[in-house]
Amino acid sequence: MQDVIIIGAGVVGCAVAQRLGNYAGKVMVLEAANDVSCGASKANSGIVHAGYDAQPGTDKARLNIKGARMMQELCSALGVPYGKPGALVLAFDQGDKPALEALLAKAEENGVPGCRIIGRREILAMEPLVNPQVHYALHVPESGLVGPYELTCALADAAAENGVRFQMNTRVKALRHEGKAWVVETDQGDYACRAVVNCAGVGAGELHNQISSRQVEIIPRRGQYYLLDHTQPLAFQMTLFQLPTVMGKGVLISPTTHGNLLFGPTAEDIPDGQDTATTHKGLQEVLSKVRLSYPEASTRTVITTFSGIRAHEKGGDFIIGAVEGAPEGAFEAIGIESPGLTAAPAIGEEMGDWVAYYLKLKPNPRYIPPTPLPKAFSTMSEQERRVACQTDPDYGKVICRCETVTEAEVRRAIRRPVGARDIDGVKRRVRAGMGRCQGGFCMTRVMEIISEETGIPFEEASKKGPGSAVLTGPIGEAEDE
Repeated sequence: MQDVIIIGAGVVGCAVAQRLGNYAGKVMVLEAANDVSCGASKANSGIVHAGYDAQPGTDKARLNIKGARMMQELCSALGVPYGKPGALVLAFDQGDKPALEALLAKAEENGVPGCRIIGRREILAMEPLVNPQVHYALHVPESGLVGPYELTCALADAAAENGVRFQMNTRVKALRHEGKAWVVETDQGDYACRAVVNCAGVGAGELHNQISSRQVEIIPRRGQYYLLDHTQPLAFQMTLFQLPTVMGKGVLISPTTHGNLLFGPTAEDIPDGQDTATTHKGLQEVLSKVRLSYPEASTRTVITTFSGIRAHEKGGDFIIGAVEGAPEGAFEAIGIESPGLTAAPAIGEEMGDWVAYYLKLKPNPRYIPPTPLPKAFSTMSEQERRVACQTDPDYGKVICRCETVTEAEVRRAIRRPVGARDIDGVKRRVRAGMGRCQGGFCMTRVMEIISEETGIPFEEASKKGPGSAVLTGPIGEAEDE
């Protein structure tokens, strides 16, 4: 019997888990994938939205603002990449100024400081490569950037250090209430708990509808992206938005916390919440819209394309708290689309405290504050690198040339409290395979280290868990066939 079971190990589920680590209780996180951060949390824009376009009075607006204000301190405590370059919302038609004024009014009502409408001359002084046909922009100085998968993995580690147990490769099929307990039915058997928290992303609606008197509809909304190499100087320092539509914030251009440039996303409502394919049509749409903001945009330095799925609830707002009409002990955070990453710290804090209050959990007497992630070798000074190599000679062995990731860092990624067990897990934690060659150089060495550290046979090391083996067997066996 667990005190709490959290369904889903995305950024919201891990934020709830990290908060519950502040309390004395038995907490388990169930995740269908092989690792944390395998859904929307690994494939998004990484933007800490300031809150200028959230509808005032909604949970989405309230938690956006609260989460944005928490993010810098949280990232500092966790050692996660964070920046605040600001943003511009661009308007290319004289008639768009009233729409910018409406966004400014929302920003002021939501309490977002520093926003103002600026003209072409000031826009081009800030970002000279913006399309000179621009007329106006809303300047949003509070807009920030974060490493989304680094944040999710660090939250999971902080939770695990305080006793939260993570169970991967466990898909939740159903929820039922028996007596005073909740039974969570999975493909690995049943688990019982006093309280259950549904943070299952695109799958959250199905679980909600099993137990709630209020039915919801979660619409999977796919967004496709281009990622550009960071070997060239950034064309833009700020995030560039176009005017938002009913489908979201639209196609953007944004730097990342690691110096890449990102184009995207599309907003495609699709029937399959697991369909993360990229398409010619979708990527052409991205490029066409990006060139309105940046006429010189090219795919010459693109190193990969990808897509992510956000969970759009038909009503448009986040659904947070106790499940309406369900027996006591059922909680949820569903319909968490943009600005869900920004809101995650606030959702985690509030949800964790609600559940602890309901269960009357006491403070954890052995609570361990988060251990900040060590500085990446790629960002160290020469003196810092010398000290690192003297401390651990494995720092002297570069595994990933594109991102300058060392053997010491790959091994640490696997040894973390919620450590990597596959190639993509290492990639998300320390960026081995994230660069120009996309793992072409370092993949086999990463597989060897995974095998050495975990005992998984080398030939069974996978890209992203079951069903994604890299090798099929020895060459000799293939010849025999």
